[in-house]
Amino acid sequence: MKRMLASLVAVTFTSAVSMAAVTGSVGFSGTAKTEVIKMSADPACAKANAKPVMKEDVVVNANKTLANVFVYVKEGVKKESVPAAPTTPVKLDQAGCRYNPHVVALRVGQPLQLINSDAIMHNVHSMSKQSNSFNMGMATKGQSIEKKLTKPEVMMKVKCDVHGWMTTYVSVMEHPYFSITNDQGSFTIDGLPDGEYTFEAVHEKLGAKTAKGKVAGGVAKVDFAF
Repeated sequence: MKRMLASLVAVTFTSAVSMAAVTGSVGFSGTAKTEVIKMSADPACAKANAKPVMKEDVVVNANKTLANVFVYVKEGVKKESVPAAPTTPVKLDQAGCRYNPHVVALRVGQPLQLINSDAIMHNVHSMSKQSNSFNMGMATKGQSIEKKLTKPEVMMKVKCDVHGWMTTYVSVMEHPYFSITNDQGSFTIDGLPDGEYTFEAVHEKLGAKTAKGKVAGGVAKVDFAF
């Protein structure tokens, strides 16, 4: 795969309200080769997908932006502004011999619900460097397990040891000020109080970009480019 990385980071802030809704996008300049996942090693996985399945390590949208980029406030969040973690689980499914979603994020202590929607043996193996790790087999269709991650970690890789192409990335945060880019390359971070912050955009293969900015009441716009 050939790619060209640009170092542009643009940050614009405009005043409107006291609690900011940070919006922005992550652009991509260059080329990315799209590769088909070879599932022939497991006929059941191949049968579960009528059409070819593409790798998700670099997903370039039609508008030259990137999907699956984790964007969060890296520095500047005051502990007194942080609400309690939700008790609603964040779901991570195994369907069609793929993890869905490919990038997921939740709070420290918030349940992570691991689901197997396939009638195929999978396992969920976290490659944690900070939080508590786990490695569990899931052999039954409809099986569900909940885990709670106890320490913050950005883009923790999770893989299936049975099917080597199955990977997902889980970010665990102490605050709720984070988002993941969609199929338009855009993101929204709601409820950020006034203050000076460092924002970071992290991609599983292309690395990280940071941007500093001051939110002085209002809507904030942060754009990154790789």
